[in-house]
Amino acid sequence: MPQHLFTAKAPNPFSNYSQGVEVEAGSRLIFVSGQVGVDSAGNLGKTEREQHELAWDNVLSILESADMISADIVDCTIYITNPGAVALYREVRDLKLKGARPAATLLVVAGLADKRFLVEVAAVAARR
Repeated sequence: MPQHLFTAKAPNPFSNYSQGVEVEAGSRLIFVSGQVGVDSAGNLGKTEREQHELAWDNVLSILESADMISADIVDCTIYITNPGAVALYREVRDLKLKGARPAATLLVVAGLADKRFLVEVAAVAARR
C-alpha cells in the first residue's frame, strides 16, 4: 500500500491530493499515457465536463485491464486548456478517484495535440 506523505514544512495541498507518495520497493508499476476526452470508438466528448469524465474513465479502464483501481494511482499529471475549468477538474477528479489522494500536478496549457482536446490525464499506479 502506498504511503501518503504530509509535512507541515510544505504548504497544505490546495485540494484532494497528497504532498507526496512513497511506493514500496518491488511494487508493480503501471504508467498510463496521457488520456483525453475521447471514448473507445474515437468520439470526442461533446462538453468540457464529458471530456474530463472520459479522460478519467480511460485512465481507470487501462488500470482495470491491469487489475488495478483508482486507489492504486500514486501520481497523476493533468493538463487543461481552460484556466476557468480548475473547479470542474477537481470535481470530476474527486468523483472518479473515490477518495484516492495521489500526488498530482495540474497544468494549464495553451493547447494539446488536437485543438479540440480540453483535458489530458496521465497517471502512475503501483501495487505490491
